[in-house]
Amino acid sequence: MSQQVEQFFENLWNDYIKLTPSAAKVHQVLGQGREIINDHVAFRTFNMAPVRLETLAQHFIAMGYKPCGDYEFAAKRLVAKHFEHADPRLPKIFISELLVEEFSPAVQNIVSQLVAQIDPEAVQQPEFLYSGKHWQISSSDYELLLEESEYAAWMAAFGFRANHFTVNVNELPDYESLEQVNQTLKTAGFRLNSSGGEIKGSPDVYLEQSSTMADHTPVRFSDMEKVIPSCFYEFAKRYEVAPNKLYTGFVAASADKIFESTDARAATEQDS
Repeated sequence: MSQQVEQFFENLWNDYIKLTPSAAKVHQVLGQGREIINDHVAFRTFNMAPVRLETLAQHFIAMGYKPCGDYEFAAKRLVAKHFEHADPRLPKIFISELLVEEFSPAVQNIVSQLVAQIDPEAVQQPEFLYSGKHWQISSSDYELLLEESEYAAWMAAFGFRANHFTVNVNELPDYESLEQVNQTLKTAGFRLNSSGGEIKGSPDVYLEQSSTMADHTPVRFSDMEKVIPSCFYEFAKRYEVAPNKLYTGFVAASADKIFESTDARAATEQDS
């Protein structure tokens, strides 16, 4: 792993834990001071120039990543791709993008105004991927986006950064199963995403996933400050598709439920 790539992921992680302090606590609870290997890092974007998925992916391709899988999320009006590196120590990359044209004119208009404020030159730098938001947005526009798309609202509030990191459970020395990981986290006081069950997927699809519910953080809008869900931490256990060969892809039905880890309404429903 080159020093440049190592520095990129370190900067990405440091930005992420500023919004997700619970992730550092997860490390302490599960790692007990040892290194934790991340399975993948996920990013969100809009399908509009200059920030289309394909454009952001170029930064990872320049680091030696290759495109591997394509995914569709019809209900959430998203598409996604994942990328893998020849170096197994480097996390897989999962980038999704919102199909903006499939939403109401009001949502399209707000998103267009946000994207118009981005300097296309900035997008050419790898650090754009942890640069946050490049626009001003009012709390009322945020709420309007939230009505139609939690994903769009999250992007409007937080911009470009890791939406979540993911612990590689296969590489956790003290754990045989995802159930054990979940139990340890719950005992330590973490709230897990229970949408579709605490564990999404199964050995039959070669992948099990769970996640914490997102931390909450104050966000400054143009007219006021609001405390809203930020980022979360995911946990992935992979199974063999052939002897000594783990499945490396993703399961759209499971990922669809993982997206709800940042949903303010899902968090409220899980509390009730």
